[in-house]
Formats: sequence, structure tokens, C-alpha cells
Amino acid sequence: MKSVIVIGSGFAGLTAAALLARNGYKVTLLEKNDQPGGRARVWQQDGFTFDMGPSWYWMPEVFEETFGLFGKKVSDFYELIRLDPGYRIYFGEDDLMDVPAGMKELEALFEKLEPGSVPNLRKFLAQAEYKYTVGVGDYVHRPSHSITEFIDLKVIRESFRIQMFSSIRSHIRSLFSHPKLIELLEFPVLFLGSTPANTPALYSMMNYADLVLGTWYPKGGMVQIVKALVKVCEDNGVDIRLNHEVTGMTVKNGKITSVETVAGSFSADVVIANSDYQHTEQVLLPEKYRVYKPEYWESRTMSPSSLLFFIGLDKKLDNMVHHTLFFDESFDRHAEAIYGTPRWPDKPLFYTSVSSKTDSTVAPEGKETLVILIPLAPGLKDSDEEREKQYKMVMDRLEKLTGQNVRDHVVLKRSYAMDDFTADYHSFKGNAYGLANTLPQTAVFKPKLKSKKVKNLWYTGQLTVPGPGVPPALISGQIVAREVGKIKG
Repeated sequence: MKSVIVIGSGFAGLTAAALLARNGYKVTLLEKNDQPGGRARVWQQDGFTFDMGPSWYWMPEVFEETFGLFGKKVSDFYELIRLDPGYRIYFGEDDLMDVPAGMKELEALFEKLEPGSVPNLRKFLAQAEYKYTVGVGDYVHRPSHSITEFIDLKVIRESFRIQMFSSIRSHIRSLFSHPKLIELLEFPVLFLGSTPANTPALYSMMNYADLVLGTWYPKGGMVQIVKALVKVCEDNGVDIRLNHEVTGMTVKNGKITSVETVAGSFSADVVIANSDYQHTEQVLLPEKYRVYKPEYWESRTMSPSSLLFFIGLDKKLDNMVHHTLFFDESFDRHAEAIYGTPRWPDKPLFYTSVSSKTDSTVAPEGKETLVILIPLAPGLKDSDEEREKQYKMVMDRLEKLTGQNVRDHVVLKRSYAMDDFTADYHSFKGNAYGLANTLPQTAVFKPKLKSKKVKNLWYTGQLTVPGPGVPPALISGQIVAREVGKIKG
């Protein structure tokens, strides 16, 4: 029986650990923090429950396919609720848009804002569906060891057909002109960590995931996915060790012989790092075994970091739904503060999650959970003063746009930003999502799954293929498990 150490219990690490254990490997999973899930941890205080990381549940079939590898269904672990509206967008005072779950209602929305746009919407979504089928069904499952995986006439032809080499901004604007529809269609790019102008049009497949496959919510919160994966791991014999931060690796003759943690030393035939790739390479590995130089990491385009506020309220909120986007300020101006000249935004866009609108179990009766997220440039200087400045700005606008007093009803408040991401996850520059999905950082251009200098070291998660997000992380875990164990399916 071969042995495997998995460092980090994010979605990719849990998936890889469970698959390898299912196939007869002895798997030990080492987790730095006191609960599994990586960024998808949960915070509970005074009867309020907050998902600290991902809050959007898209691409439901990826979850079904993942649990299907173990003969299970999503419904074996948690109840899934489709949100309708999927989310709300505020463009200004008394100016909002609810994004419906039904296609008939969506077409009516487009027709109202841009008469005659429905044929283009159908064309756009048909193309997006094709990209989704090719991208999620084929491309993202490739290990991307070498460009040769993509060099055949069919793949080259498909790359042009799915618009790998043009931007999603130009693609959307070739079909639609209404600014609100453009912002609606460009919004999912925020999850990919780049501007629409620098994101391949391939990723309009995210619009298919959003507008056709829908926005969902697992009752009890996103932590239910973590609990389900932990259950699958335990059922297959994975030994999960919490509070086992990895502090170093001993490498001899190009092979890891031991993994050092704060709680002792471990050895295995194979090591899979679901920990932060940059930290693993630049800190945990001896220098002679590092593939990438510090300059390489500094030159990478990272996805944004985030400033989050976890807030408990002693009342119910009006004029807000489960997911609400506040786009009452310039998208391009905020993007410039992230990707152009990095700085704290002076007029930030922000997003709110009020999961208690859907799920009564996450807040005491008559009360509400509120999470506010502001995308930020990674690597900014963090401070309590700047956090409070941002809080005041967004709370002023939230109260004005939704027409209610919120601040006077705050009974619980916690902020979380760059310094916290770095402290809790060794996140490079305090990024929240991983490596941005720009064309020069797609597929074979990402940091490799397999170390070129250490024979038994592999990587998985948001800084390698296929990229950031919960479904891609699940797929990343599948890819590395398949490569390590030659697992079928």
C-alpha cells in the first residue's frame, strides 16, 4: 500500500485525499487550522453562523459528479435550494435589477432594457453552453503538463471556436449595448480574478453557469460541502490531522523523505500540496528544489484579495435578497484600483450575502446574518483604520440604496482582510481566490501540477490548474488524484 500526505484540507485537498484513499492508498491529511475546509471555514458566534469563504454555489453538476465518484449524490449530504432571484443588482437609488431563475423571465428582462436583444441573448447563451461543454467537459480536466496536450487539429479548431484568444469584454459588447446588461454579463468575471478586457471570451461559459444552470444554496451554508467531503474522506480511511501546520520538508536525492509539522514529522511515498503554492515552494522547500524564482511569483497576476465584514443584526433587512451586488459606482474605476494602480478604492463596488433570507438556521429568530465583501488589490498595506474607512463608505451607500438603518442594529461585527488571509492560509500577498485566469495564466501557463525537481511532489488547488473557484478546486483534486494514482473516471 503506497502512502500519501496531503497538505491542506481545501476542496482540492479533500477531494484528492478521498479519491486516493478510495483506491487503496494510505492517506494522511495535514491541516494548519482547527477545522477543515481551507478558506471555506465557518465562524459561529452568539447564534449566528457565517461562511468565511465561498458563498456562491454555481455549476451544480460538478458537485454531483464529484460525489458520484464515491457512489453518492449531493442529496445524501445536504439540501440544495435554487435561489430566485439568483441575485439583485443595485445600480443606484430606486434603480435595481433582479436576475430571475427562469429563462422566459430573463428574456423579458433583456427585451425591456434593450428591445430586440433576445436573439442575441439566445446566441450568446448557446455559444456559452458550447464553451461550457467543451471547457468543463474536456479542457479543465486536462493536467496541462505540456502544450502537446493541446496540439491537435481538433483542439486548435475548438480553441478558436470557443474564443480562447479574444476578450470577454469585446465579445459581450459585440452583442449588447445597454450598460446594465453589459455589467450583468461581465459580473461573473469578478470570480476569475481579472478585468473583462484581460479575460478570454472562453469564460462566457460562466454566464451559462450563472443564467442557465442557476445560483444555488446548500442549506446550512457552504460548510455543508466541506462536511460532506470530510465524511467521504473518513469513510474511505483518510487520517485527518487538524492543527498540524507544516513547517518544512526534508528532501534527499530529489525526493521528499519527511514533512515536518508543529506536531511532529510525517513520511510518505507521495506528497500533494493543497497549501498555498508560493508558500510551499518558497518557504517549505529547500532552495535548491524550488522550480520558480521569487521574481516569477512577483510577476504573476493574482486574483483580488477581499475585505469582508461578518455582521449580526438584531432585525430583519428590507430590500435585500440572499445575494446583492452594489454597482452604483464605476466598475472600471474600481478595477483600476485593483489591476492598474493598486490602492484602496475610494468608491468601492461591494457585494452582500444575507443567507438568513434563505436559511433560518444561520441566525437567531428575528435576526439576520450580513456578510459584506469588497474586492481589493492583493498586497495592499492592511490596517484597522482603512478597514473602518471602507466600512463607513459602504454602509453609507447600503443604507441609502436600500432605504433603511442598518448600523444601529449591529450586535456582532468582525472584519477579515489581507493580513488575515496571510496569517490563516499563508496566502501569497493576501489574495482571496488564487491566480487570475488571464490568457497568459491559462492551462499550461499556470504553475505546474508536478514539481520538476522533486520526484514525489504534486500540487493542487487554486494556484494551479484549472484555476480559482469551488468547482475548479474539486476538479483540480480529481486531476491530481488521477495523475498520482492513475484513477479512472
